[in-house]
Amino acid sequence: MPVTLRDVAQKAGVSAMTVSRVVNGSSGVDAETQRRVEEAILALHYIPNRLARSLVSQQTKTIGLIVPDVVNPFFAPVVRGAETTARKAGYRVLLCNSEGDLRLEREYIEDLVSHRVEGLLLAPAGDHSRLALLPLLKGGFPLVLLDRAVPETDCDIVISDNVAGAKKLTEHLIAVGHRRIAHFTDSDDVSTGRDRLEGYRQGLATSGIPASDDLIFPTTTDRMGGYRAAQLMLELDPLPTAIFTVNNMTALGAMQALRERGISVPEDIGLVCFDDVEHLAVLSPFLTVVDQPGETFGSLGAQLLFERISGKAGNRSRRIVLQADLIVRKSCCVNTGVPAR
Repeated sequence: MPVTLRDVAQKAGVSAMTVSRVVNGSSGVDAETQRRVEEAILALHYIPNRLARSLVSQQTKTIGLIVPDVVNPFFAPVVRGAETTARKAGYRVLLCNSEGDLRLEREYIEDLVSHRVEGLLLAPAGDHSRLALLPLLKGGFPLVLLDRAVPETDCDIVISDNVAGAKKLTEHLIAVGHRRIAHFTDSDDVSTGRDRLEGYRQGLATSGIPASDDLIFPTTTDRMGGYRAAQLMLELDPLPTAIFTVNNMTALGAMQALRERGISVPEDIGLVCFDDVEHLAVLSPFLTVVDQPGETFGSLGAQLLFERISGKAGNRSRRIVLQADLIVRKSCCVNTGVPAR
């Protein structure tokens, strides 16, 4: 049987209320009594029951965080930012990986709510996530979306200016001499994919270059997705002179497919993407990217959520749009005289 607070009290020769004060760090317990209680806790291997305390206080001091891909390097700093902010506020974070699967995402939402989390941070799988979110919003459950928007959901959100960032990347490729640019994009029911495709189209239009459907390759936003898209692109004749991938994992998959065919970046083809690969960038600064502040996504999202939980947020939903930085490196600057960083 689990050790209870009363078991600790009996071993220490004190009341259950005194043990509760020691566990919760409350004042009013002398040093000798605290020592006996702490020794009893260690001897009995007592673990405080947070759920039992939450039933009394109506607070679990936990929030949920669901991301679509924990392998993607973009989401690691998002989690770090949210967890750091939560810890400072006295909260813990329960992390779930939906794998971009709507069914799994819905199950995690139900599990987290049943475990009495006080709010939820969600990077949604896609537009159809709204079917699971609308009941939460109608019930007033604190919810903040990260990175991806969902139609018909009136809630707080932290996103990037994906259209502007994609336009920057495309215009940079054009500025260094590329005209035939392939784009590996996400599903059209994911807001980031739609927005980055729109930015790509706008960047081409600014220079009077017509967008060609033959150069647009919908795929999954993982390494295998980039690999498959590159294999399809390599069937084109003539080949594009540059590739703009929707994210960093897709870029890595594309790079693998190109190398298998003996095609070098940037000597034979340029390559750019959204989201930096932080550790690779330190080892070998290579990819030209639009870099999003992942940790800021997490920290700002958590701040919005805690304001919502505490009732300080007001009735209107809030939308924070973060700017992304273009970082020019070596992966697309071939014989152009453009300095790489």
